[in-house]
Amino acid sequence: MNTLVLDSAQLHAGITDPTIESLGFLNEAGSRYPDAVSFAAGAPHTSFLDDVDIPECLDRFTGYLVQERGLTPVAARRLLQEYGPSRGIINDLVARALTLDHGLAVDASSIVVTAGCQEAMLLAVRALCTGPGDLLAVVDPSFVGIVGAARLLDVPVVPVPETADGIDLDELRRLCRGARSAGRRVRALYVAPDYANPSGTVLDRAARLALLDLAEQEDLLLLEDIAYGFTAPPGQDLPPLKALDAGGRVILLGTFAKVCLPGARVGFAVADQRVRDARTGQVRSLARAMAELKTMVTVNTSPIAQGVVGGMLLRHGGSLAGLGRAKAALYRRNLALLLEALDRQVAAAVPEVSWNRPTAGFFVRLRLPVEVDMALLERSAREYRVLWTPMAPFYLGGDGARQLRLSCSYLEPGEIDEGAGRLARFLKDVVADAGTTA
Repeated sequence: MNTLVLDSAQLHAGITDPTIESLGFLNEAGSRYPDAVSFAAGAPHTSFLDDVDIPECLDRFTGYLVQERGLTPVAARRLLQEYGPSRGIINDLVARALTLDHGLAVDASSIVVTAGCQEAMLLAVRALCTGPGDLLAVVDPSFVGIVGAARLLDVPVVPVPETADGIDLDELRRLCRGARSAGRRVRALYVAPDYANPSGTVLDRAARLALLDLAEQEDLLLLEDIAYGFTAPPGQDLPPLKALDAGGRVILLGTFAKVCLPGARVGFAVADQRVRDARTGQVRSLARAMAELKTMVTVNTSPIAQGVVGGMLLRHGGSLAGLGRAKAALYRRNLALLLEALDRQVAAAVPEVSWNRPTAGFFVRLRLPVEVDMALLERSAREYRVLWTPMAPFYLGGDGARQLRLSCSYLEPGEIDEGAGRLARFLKDVVADAGTTA
Protein backbone atom coordinates (compact mmCIF):
# COMPACT_ATOMS: atom_id res chain seq x y z
CA MET A 1 0.00 0.00 0.00
CA ASN A 2 1.33 3.43 -0.96
CA THR A 3 1.72 5.54 2.19
CA LEU A 4 3.17 8.64 0.55
CA VAL A 5 1.21 11.79 1.43
CA LEU A 6 1.69 14.80 -0.82
CA ASP A 7 1.28 18.34 0.48
CA SER A 8 -1.30 20.23 -1.60
CA ALA A 9 0.85 23.37 -1.24
CA GLN A 10 3.45 21.63 -3.41
CA LEU A 11 0.92 20.82 -6.16
CA HIS A 12 -0.77 23.09 -8.66
CA ALA A 13 -3.15 25.60 -7.07
CA GLY A 14 -5.99 24.47 -9.36
CA ILE A 15 -6.28 21.26 -7.35
CA THR A 16 -7.66 23.17 -4.37
CA ASP A 17 -9.38 25.96 -6.32
CA PRO A 18 -12.65 26.78 -4.47
CA THR A 19 -14.53 27.14 -7.77
CA ILE A 20 -13.64 23.61 -8.81
CA GLU A 21 -14.45 22.34 -5.32
CA SER A 22 -17.91 23.95 -5.40
CA LEU A 23 -18.75 22.31 -8.72
CA GLY A 24 -17.57 19.00 -7.32
CA PHE A 25 -19.94 19.45 -4.40
CA LEU A 26 -22.85 19.94 -6.78
CA ASN A 27 -22.04 16.70 -8.56
CA GLU A 28 -21.82 14.91 -5.23
CA ALA A 29 -25.05 16.49 -3.93
CA GLY A 30 -26.97 15.17 -6.93
CA SER A 31 -26.05 11.60 -6.00
CA ARG A 32 -26.54 12.15 -2.26
CA TYR A 33 -30.05 13.54 -2.77
CA PRO A 34 -31.44 11.65 -5.77
CA ASP A 35 -34.99 12.77 -4.98
CA ALA A 36 -34.02 16.45 -5.12
CA VAL A 37 -35.15 18.65 -8.00
CA SER A 38 -31.94 19.99 -9.47
CA PHE A 39 -31.80 23.46 -10.97
CA ALA A 40 -28.00 23.10 -10.93
CA ALA A 41 -27.14 21.23 -14.10
CA GLY A 42 -26.92 23.27 -17.30
CA ALA A 43 -27.18 20.07 -19.31
CA PRO A 44 -29.10 19.31 -22.52
CA HIS A 45 -32.51 17.67 -22.15
CA THR A 46 -32.27 13.90 -22.27
CA SER A 47 -35.33 13.44 -24.51
CA PHE A 48 -33.23 14.41 -27.53
CA LEU A 49 -30.81 11.58 -26.85
CA ASP A 50 -33.51 9.04 -27.68
CA ASP A 51 -33.49 10.12 -31.33
CA VAL A 52 -29.75 9.72 -31.83
CA ASP A 53 -29.01 6.65 -33.95
CA ILE A 54 -25.24 6.45 -33.68
CA PRO A 55 -24.72 3.70 -36.31
CA GLU A 56 -26.93 5.60 -38.76
CA CYS A 57 -24.96 8.82 -38.13
CA LEU A 58 -21.69 7.03 -38.77
CA ASP A 59 -23.04 5.39 -41.92
CA ARG A 60 -24.25 8.75 -43.19
CA PHE A 61 -20.91 10.40 -42.53
CA THR A 62 -19.01 7.48 -44.09
CA GLY A 63 -21.20 7.82 -47.18
CA TYR A 64 -20.36 11.51 -47.31
CA LEU A 65 -16.65 10.71 -47.19
CA VAL A 66 -17.04 8.36 -50.14
CA GLN A 67 -19.41 10.48 -52.25
CA GLU A 68 -18.17 14.00 -51.52
CA ARG A 69 -14.50 13.54 -50.65
CA GLY A 70 -13.79 10.65 -52.98
CA LEU A 71 -12.48 8.23 -50.36
CA THR A 72 -12.81 4.51 -50.87
CA PRO A 73 -15.10 2.71 -48.41
CA VAL A 74 -12.03 1.18 -46.77
CA ALA A 75 -10.28 4.55 -46.44
CA ALA A 76 -13.48 6.11 -45.03
CA ARG A 77 -13.71 3.44 -42.33
CA ARG A 78 -10.01 3.80 -41.54
CA LEU A 79 -10.44 7.55 -41.10
CA LEU A 80 -12.92 6.84 -38.29
CA GLN A 81 -10.87 4.07 -36.73
CA GLU A 82 -7.40 5.63 -36.59
CA TYR A 83 -6.04 8.61 -34.70
CA GLY A 84 -6.75 11.15 -37.41
CA PRO A 85 -5.36 14.67 -37.91
CA SER A 86 -5.18 16.94 -34.88
CA ARG A 87 -7.05 19.70 -36.76
CA GLY A 88 -10.14 17.45 -37.20
CA ILE A 89 -12.04 15.61 -39.94
CA ILE A 90 -15.36 17.52 -40.02
CA ASN A 91 -13.87 20.97 -40.56
CA ASP A 92 -15.58 21.41 -43.94
CA LEU A 93 -18.96 20.59 -42.41
CA VAL A 94 -18.41 23.06 -39.58
CA ALA A 95 -17.44 25.73 -42.11
CA ARG A 96 -20.57 24.99 -44.17
CA ALA A 97 -22.79 25.21 -41.08
CA LEU A 98 -21.34 28.61 -40.13
CA THR A 99 -21.95 29.84 -43.67
CA LEU A 100 -25.53 28.55 -43.74
CA ASP A 101 -26.43 29.80 -40.27
CA HIS A 102 -24.47 33.04 -39.94
CA GLY A 103 -23.27 33.98 -43.40
CA LEU A 104 -19.68 33.46 -42.26
CA ALA A 105 -17.27 32.77 -45.11
CA VAL A 106 -14.91 30.53 -43.18
CA ASP A 107 -12.30 28.29 -44.74
CA ALA A 108 -12.04 24.78 -43.31
CA SER A 109 -8.31 25.32 -42.77
CA SER A 110 -9.18 28.05 -40.25
CA ILE A 111 -11.00 25.59 -37.98
CA VAL A 112 -9.65 23.21 -35.38
CA VAL A 113 -12.07 20.59 -34.03
CA THR A 114 -11.57 20.10 -30.31
CA ALA A 115 -12.47 17.76 -27.46
CA GLY A 116 -15.36 19.94 -26.37
CA CYS A 117 -15.39 23.73 -26.22
CA GLN A 118 -13.35 23.50 -23.02
CA GLU A 119 -10.32 22.36 -24.98
CA ALA A 120 -10.91 25.14 -27.52
CA MET A 121 -10.70 27.64 -24.66
CA LEU A 122 -7.56 26.03 -23.27
CA LEU A 123 -5.80 26.03 -26.65
CA ALA A 124 -6.79 29.62 -27.43
CA VAL A 125 -5.52 30.92 -24.09
CA ARG A 126 -2.31 28.87 -24.37
CA ALA A 127 -1.64 30.12 -27.91
CA LEU A 128 -2.23 33.79 -27.12
CA CYS A 129 -0.76 34.23 -23.66
CA THR A 130 3.00 33.79 -23.65
CA GLY A 131 4.04 34.85 -20.16
CA PRO A 132 3.07 36.51 -16.86
CA GLY A 133 2.79 39.87 -18.61
CA ASP A 134 -0.17 38.65 -20.66
CA LEU A 135 -3.59 38.98 -19.03
CA LEU A 136 -6.91 37.38 -19.94
CA ALA A 137 -9.97 39.57 -19.34
CA VAL A 138 -13.37 38.01 -18.71
CA VAL A 139 -16.83 39.52 -18.39
CA ASP A 140 -17.73 39.33 -14.70
CA PRO A 141 -19.58 37.05 -13.95
CA SER A 142 -18.09 34.54 -16.33
CA PHE A 143 -18.26 30.86 -17.22
CA VAL A 144 -16.00 29.01 -14.78
CA GLY A 145 -14.50 26.90 -17.58
CA ILE A 146 -12.56 29.79 -19.09
CA VAL A 147 -11.34 30.96 -15.69
CA GLY A 148 -10.33 27.41 -14.80
CA ALA A 149 -8.45 26.99 -18.08
CA ALA A 150 -6.52 30.20 -17.49
CA ARG A 151 -5.66 29.22 -13.93
CA LEU A 152 -4.41 25.81 -15.01
CA LEU A 153 -2.12 27.64 -17.45
CA ASP A 154 -1.08 30.20 -14.80
CA VAL A 155 -2.46 33.04 -16.92
CA PRO A 156 -3.64 35.97 -14.77
CA VAL A 157 -7.35 36.75 -15.17
CA VAL A 158 -8.88 40.21 -14.74
CA PRO A 159 -12.64 40.88 -14.47
CA VAL A 160 -14.59 43.39 -16.54
CA PRO A 161 -17.89 44.27 -14.82
CA GLU A 162 -21.16 43.39 -16.50
CA THR A 163 -23.59 46.26 -17.08
CA ALA A 164 -27.18 46.54 -18.23
CA ASP A 165 -25.76 46.69 -21.77
CA GLY A 166 -23.65 43.60 -21.21
CA ILE A 167 -20.12 44.87 -20.55
CA ASP A 168 -18.43 47.95 -19.11
CA LEU A 169 -16.40 49.08 -22.10
CA ASP A 170 -14.95 52.06 -20.25
CA GLU A 171 -13.53 49.72 -17.61
CA LEU A 172 -12.18 47.38 -20.29
CA ARG A 173 -10.41 50.31 -21.95
CA ARG A 174 -9.00 51.40 -18.58
CA LEU A 175 -7.72 47.87 -17.91
CA CYS A 176 -6.01 47.69 -21.30
CA ARG A 177 -4.29 51.06 -20.90
CA GLY A 178 -3.39 50.45 -17.28
CA ALA A 179 -1.79 47.13 -18.19
CA ARG A 180 0.28 48.72 -20.95
CA SER A 181 1.53 51.45 -18.62
CA ALA A 182 2.70 48.71 -16.26
CA GLY A 183 4.55 46.83 -19.02
CA ARG A 184 1.84 44.21 -19.39
CA ARG A 185 -1.03 43.69 -21.84
CA VAL A 186 -4.60 42.47 -21.83
CA ARG A 187 -4.20 39.92 -24.59
CA ALA A 188 -7.80 38.81 -25.01
CA LEU A 189 -11.31 39.13 -23.63
CA TYR A 190 -13.61 36.14 -23.21
CA VAL A 191 -17.23 37.04 -23.91
CA ALA A 192 -20.46 35.11 -24.52
CA PRO A 193 -22.71 37.64 -26.29
CA ASP A 194 -25.85 35.48 -26.42
CA TYR A 195 -27.63 34.39 -23.21
CA ALA A 196 -24.37 34.02 -21.34
CA ASN A 197 -23.70 31.41 -18.69
CA PRO A 198 -24.37 32.28 -15.88
CA SER A 199 -25.98 35.69 -16.30
CA GLY A 200 -28.27 35.19 -19.31
CA THR A 201 -27.09 38.55 -20.69
CA VAL A 202 -27.34 39.44 -24.40
CA LEU A 203 -25.20 42.08 -26.13
CA ASP A 204 -27.30 44.09 -28.57
CA ARG A 205 -25.96 44.97 -32.00
CA ALA A 206 -24.71 48.40 -30.94
CA ALA A 207 -22.81 46.89 -28.00
CA ARG A 208 -21.24 44.28 -30.31
CA LEU A 209 -20.03 46.92 -32.73
CA ALA A 210 -18.70 49.08 -29.90
CA LEU A 211 -16.80 46.11 -28.47
CA LEU A 212 -15.25 45.36 -31.87
CA ASP A 213 -14.20 49.00 -32.22
CA LEU A 214 -12.56 48.93 -28.80
CA ALA A 215 -10.77 45.68 -29.63
CA GLU A 216 -9.30 47.35 -32.71
CA GLN A 217 -8.26 50.45 -30.77
CA GLU A 218 -6.65 48.52 -27.92
CA ASP A 219 -5.09 45.70 -29.98
CA LEU A 220 -7.29 43.17 -28.21
CA LEU A 221 -8.48 39.74 -29.35
CA LEU A 222 -11.97 38.49 -28.48
CA LEU A 223 -12.74 34.89 -27.55
CA GLU A 224 -16.41 34.61 -28.52
CA ASP A 225 -18.38 31.69 -27.02
CA ILE A 226 -21.58 31.03 -29.01
CA ALA A 227 -22.86 28.03 -27.04
CA TYR A 228 -26.37 29.42 -26.37
CA GLY A 229 -27.03 31.58 -29.43
CA PHE A 230 -29.12 28.86 -31.07
CA THR A 231 -31.80 29.25 -28.38
CA ALA A 232 -32.78 32.77 -29.49
CA PRO A 233 -36.50 33.25 -30.27
CA PRO A 234 -37.27 33.22 -34.01
CA GLY A 235 -36.41 36.56 -35.56
CA GLN A 236 -34.50 37.76 -32.47
CA ASP A 237 -31.13 36.20 -33.18
CA LEU A 238 -28.19 38.55 -33.60
CA PRO A 239 -25.09 38.04 -35.75
CA PRO A 240 -22.08 36.67 -33.88
CA LEU A 241 -19.25 39.06 -33.24
CA LYS A 242 -17.29 37.02 -35.78
CA ALA A 243 -19.81 37.89 -38.50
CA LEU A 244 -19.39 41.62 -37.74
CA ASP A 245 -15.62 41.45 -37.39
CA ALA A 246 -13.84 43.43 -40.12
CA GLY A 247 -10.50 43.57 -38.33
CA GLY A 248 -9.85 39.89 -37.66
CA ARG A 249 -10.16 40.36 -33.90
CA VAL A 250 -12.50 37.45 -33.07
CA ILE A 251 -11.70 33.81 -32.36
CA LEU A 252 -14.99 31.93 -32.42
CA LEU A 253 -15.50 29.12 -29.89
CA GLY A 254 -18.33 26.64 -30.36
CA THR A 255 -19.71 23.36 -29.09
CA PHE A 256 -21.88 20.56 -30.40
CA ALA A 257 -22.83 19.47 -26.87
CA LYS A 258 -26.02 21.55 -26.68
CA VAL A 259 -27.30 20.88 -30.22
CA CYS A 260 -25.98 17.39 -30.99
CA LEU A 261 -24.73 14.98 -28.37
CA PRO A 262 -23.03 15.99 -25.10
CA GLY A 263 -21.35 12.60 -24.76
CA ALA A 264 -19.51 13.08 -28.05
CA ARG A 265 -17.44 15.90 -26.51
CA VAL A 266 -16.87 17.77 -29.77
CA GLY A 267 -16.26 21.50 -30.02
CA PHE A 268 -14.42 23.80 -32.39
CA ALA A 269 -12.50 27.03 -32.74
CA VAL A 270 -12.48 29.32 -35.76
CA ALA A 271 -9.09 31.07 -35.73
CA ASP A 272 -8.45 32.55 -39.17
CA GLN A 273 -5.85 35.03 -37.92
CA ARG A 274 -2.49 34.63 -39.69
CA VAL A 275 0.69 33.69 -37.86
CA ARG A 276 4.11 34.48 -39.36
CA ASP A 277 6.93 32.20 -38.22
CA ALA A 278 9.70 34.38 -36.80
CA ARG A 279 12.35 31.91 -37.97
CA THR A 280 11.20 30.91 -41.45
CA GLY A 281 8.86 33.75 -42.41
CA GLN A 282 6.19 31.22 -43.39
CA VAL A 283 2.58 32.21 -42.71
CA ARG A 284 -0.11 29.84 -41.44
CA SER A 285 -3.46 30.16 -39.71
CA LEU A 286 -3.75 30.47 -35.94
CA ALA A 287 -6.00 27.40 -36.13
CA ARG A 288 -3.08 25.41 -37.52
CA ALA A 289 -0.89 26.59 -34.65
CA MET A 290 -3.59 25.63 -32.14
CA ALA A 291 -3.85 22.20 -33.76
CA GLU A 292 -0.13 21.72 -33.19
CA LEU A 293 -0.59 22.61 -29.53
CA LYS A 294 -3.45 20.11 -29.42
CA THR A 295 -1.05 17.30 -30.28
CA MET A 296 0.45 17.83 -26.82
CA VAL A 297 -2.96 17.88 -25.07
CA THR A 298 -5.36 15.33 -26.55
CA VAL A 299 -3.49 14.38 -29.77
CA ASN A 300 -6.75 14.46 -31.71
CA THR A 301 -10.50 14.64 -31.19
CA SER A 302 -12.13 11.21 -31.44
CA PRO A 303 -12.84 10.59 -35.15
CA ILE A 304 -15.79 8.39 -34.20
CA ALA A 305 -17.30 11.21 -32.12
CA GLN A 306 -16.70 13.60 -35.01
CA GLY A 307 -18.35 11.13 -37.37
CA VAL A 308 -21.46 11.03 -35.20
CA VAL A 309 -21.64 14.84 -35.17
CA GLY A 310 -20.97 14.97 -38.89
CA GLY A 311 -23.77 12.51 -39.57
CA MET A 312 -26.19 14.53 -37.44
CA LEU A 313 -25.29 17.70 -39.34
CA LEU A 314 -25.75 16.00 -42.70
CA ARG A 315 -29.14 14.68 -41.59
CA HIS A 316 -30.27 18.29 -41.03
CA GLY A 317 -28.97 19.78 -44.26
CA GLY A 318 -25.64 20.78 -42.76
CA SER A 319 -27.17 23.46 -40.53
CA LEU A 320 -26.54 23.75 -36.81
CA ALA A 321 -29.60 25.97 -36.54
CA GLY A 322 -31.71 23.31 -38.20
CA LEU A 323 -30.30 20.67 -35.91
CA GLY A 324 -31.01 22.79 -32.84
CA ARG A 325 -34.44 24.21 -33.75
CA ALA A 326 -36.59 21.69 -31.84
CA LYS A 327 -34.20 21.78 -28.88
CA ALA A 328 -34.30 25.57 -28.77
CA ALA A 329 -38.11 25.52 -28.67
CA LEU A 330 -38.06 23.14 -25.68
CA TYR A 331 -35.52 25.27 -23.82
CA ARG A 332 -37.58 28.43 -24.38
CA ARG A 333 -40.66 26.56 -23.16
CA ASN A 334 -38.85 25.44 -20.01
CA LEU A 335 -37.55 28.94 -19.39
CA ALA A 336 -41.04 30.40 -19.72
CA LEU A 337 -42.40 27.74 -17.34
CA LEU A 338 -39.69 28.51 -14.79
CA LEU A 339 -40.33 32.26 -14.90
CA GLU A 340 -44.08 31.69 -14.56
CA ALA A 341 -43.53 29.34 -11.61
CA LEU A 342 -41.26 31.87 -9.91
CA ASP A 343 -43.85 34.61 -10.44
CA ARG A 344 -46.61 32.42 -9.06
CA GLN A 345 -44.86 30.66 -6.17
CA VAL A 346 -41.82 32.68 -5.13
CA ALA A 347 -42.89 36.29 -5.70
CA ALA A 348 -45.86 36.10 -3.34
CA ALA A 349 -44.06 34.05 -0.69
CA VAL A 350 -40.76 35.96 -0.69
CA PRO A 351 -41.12 39.47 -2.16
CA GLU A 352 -37.56 40.27 -1.09
CA VAL A 353 -36.22 37.93 -3.82
CA SER A 354 -35.89 39.18 -7.41
CA TRP A 355 -34.67 37.69 -10.70
CA ASN A 356 -33.84 38.56 -14.28
CA ARG A 357 -36.13 37.60 -17.19
CA PRO A 358 -34.10 36.21 -20.10
CA THR A 359 -35.98 35.25 -23.26
CA ALA A 360 -33.69 32.33 -24.12
CA GLY A 361 -30.71 30.38 -22.88
CA PHE A 362 -30.64 27.97 -19.94
CA PHE A 363 -30.35 30.19 -16.87
CA VAL A 364 -32.18 32.53 -14.49
CA ARG A 365 -30.31 34.52 -11.85
CA LEU A 366 -31.92 35.19 -8.45
CA ARG A 367 -30.92 37.94 -6.03
CA LEU A 368 -31.48 37.25 -2.33
CA PRO A 369 -31.34 39.45 0.77
CA VAL A 370 -29.05 36.90 2.47
CA GLU A 371 -25.60 35.44 1.85
CA VAL A 372 -25.56 32.45 -0.51
CA ASP A 373 -22.84 29.91 0.30
CA MET A 374 -22.20 26.18 0.26
CA ALA A 375 -23.71 25.74 3.72
CA LEU A 376 -26.96 27.27 2.47
CA LEU A 377 -26.92 24.96 -0.55
CA GLU A 378 -26.38 21.98 1.73
CA ARG A 379 -29.40 23.00 3.79
CA SER A 380 -31.49 23.47 0.65
CA ALA A 381 -30.56 20.00 -0.56
CA ARG A 382 -30.96 18.25 2.77
CA GLU A 383 -34.14 19.86 4.13
CA TYR A 384 -36.00 21.00 1.01
CA ARG A 385 -34.67 18.64 -1.68
CA VAL A 386 -33.93 21.38 -4.21
CA LEU A 387 -30.54 22.14 -5.75
CA TRP A 388 -29.20 25.28 -7.41
CA THR A 389 -25.82 26.88 -8.08
CA PRO A 390 -24.25 29.66 -5.98
CA MET A 391 -23.22 32.59 -8.15
CA ALA A 392 -20.15 33.64 -6.16
CA PRO A 393 -17.81 31.16 -7.96
CA PHE A 394 -18.67 32.83 -11.28
CA TYR A 395 -17.38 36.21 -10.07
CA LEU A 396 -13.78 37.36 -9.87
CA GLY A 397 -14.63 40.84 -8.67
CA GLY A 398 -16.11 39.73 -5.34
CA ASP A 399 -19.79 40.13 -6.23
CA GLY A 400 -22.41 37.41 -6.41
CA ALA A 401 -22.43 36.59 -2.70
CA ARG A 402 -26.22 37.10 -2.59
CA GLN A 403 -27.09 35.50 -5.89
CA LEU A 404 -27.86 32.01 -7.13
CA ARG A 405 -28.35 30.51 -10.58
CA LEU A 406 -31.21 28.29 -11.71
CA SER A 407 -31.01 26.10 -14.81
CA CYS A 408 -34.14 24.57 -16.30
CA SER A 409 -32.80 22.91 -19.46
CA TYR A 410 -32.68 19.40 -18.05
CA LEU A 411 -36.11 19.29 -16.39
CA GLU A 412 -39.67 18.28 -17.25
CA PRO A 413 -42.55 20.77 -16.75
CA GLY A 414 -43.79 19.03 -13.61
CA GLU A 415 -40.30 19.05 -12.11
CA ILE A 416 -39.96 22.76 -12.78
CA ASP A 417 -43.22 23.51 -10.97
CA GLU A 418 -42.43 21.21 -8.05
CA GLY A 419 -38.90 22.59 -7.79
CA ALA A 420 -40.17 26.17 -7.74
CA GLY A 421 -42.51 25.27 -4.90
CA ARG A 422 -39.69 23.72 -2.89
CA LEU A 423 -37.51 26.72 -3.63
CA ALA A 424 -40.26 29.09 -2.47
CA ARG A 425 -40.57 27.28 0.86
CA PHE A 426 -36.80 27.24 1.29
CA LEU A 427 -36.37 30.94 0.50
CA LYS A 428 -39.28 31.95 2.71
CA ASP A 429 -37.76 30.14 5.69
CA VAL A 430 -34.24 31.44 4.98
CA VAL A 431 -35.36 35.05 4.76
CA ALA A 432 -37.52 34.67 7.88
CA ASP A 433 -34.57 33.17 9.77
CA ALA A 434 -32.36 36.06 8.69
CA GLY A 435 -34.97 38.55 9.89
CA THR A 436 -35.19 36.79 13.24
CA THR A 437 -31.43 36.89 13.83
CA ALA A 438 -30.92 40.42 12.48
